[in-house]
Amino acid sequence: MALGPLLSVLIALPLLGAVALLAMQSRREGAIRGFALGIALVEFVGTLVLWAHFDPASADFQMVERVAWIPAFGIDYAVGVDGISLFLVVLTGFLTPLALLSAWQSVHKKIKAFCFFLLVLESAMIGVFISLDL
Repeated sequence: MALGPLLSVLIALPLLGAVALLAMQSRREGAIRGFALGIALVEFVGTLVLWAHFDPASADFQMVERVAWIPAFGIDYAVGVDGISLFLVVLTGFLTPLALLSAWQSVHKKIKAFCFFLLVLESAMIGVFISLDL
């Protein structure tokens, strides 16, 4: 079953959420934290969808997305998931909301920056775990 560009969405969603967080006009701690937590929870649900559609009987990379990026140099954008990277992606999606919740009462300065960088970190980690080197 084709899920479209699910892996690209999993990489881009936290990054887009982080940029939207910077554009937020609200200075209320609850609004900033709630927005970041909402993005992280949507990302976690996306990782669970990925897991649900993963075929454990296959040893190949699955949900592979490949697009020629700079064809003159043979550079492609290629992402895919295998059995090991699947669990690292799901673990990242699970731990990011937990990290935001655990810092809910302990981080009181530069909350927007904290949430921004946590979402950027999530995007980078998922990007590393599902990138292909073929």
